[in-house]
Amino acid sequence: QVPLVESGGGLVQAGGSLRLACAASGLPFSSYAMGWFRQAPGKEREFVTAISWSSGNTYYADSVKGRFTISRDSAKNTVCLQMNSLKPEDTAVYYCAAANPSRWIVRSSRSYEYWGQGTQVTVSS
Repeated sequence: QVPLVESGGGLVQAGGSLRLACAASGLPFSSYAMGWFRQAPGKEREFVTAISWSSGNTYYADSVKGRFTISRDSAKNTVCLQMNSLKPEDTAVYYCAAANPSRWIVRSSRSYEYWGQGTQVTVSS
């Protein structure tokens, strides 16, 4: 059973908004850190944002700061990514990931232990 499942991707025009969700199951996510990464065609996977499940502290890549917001719903074991003012350069497959806090390095994909299958976000100009 895949512990992380993303949803909410799609096609949107530049300037529009999308909301991604990541549902977690089968893991003690009350102690995990959660992050979103993205990968565009021909590019490496890059950090987008992350949240400490226990403290609620959030972290953002400079490219999305002020436009994207990560949030958590502990009751539903879900992490959401609200994306506003989308740009064509935001087009990518977006992945949800979970990290054990003892091994977590916020912007390092290698420190995340669990990954979702990814959801496509396409922003047209």
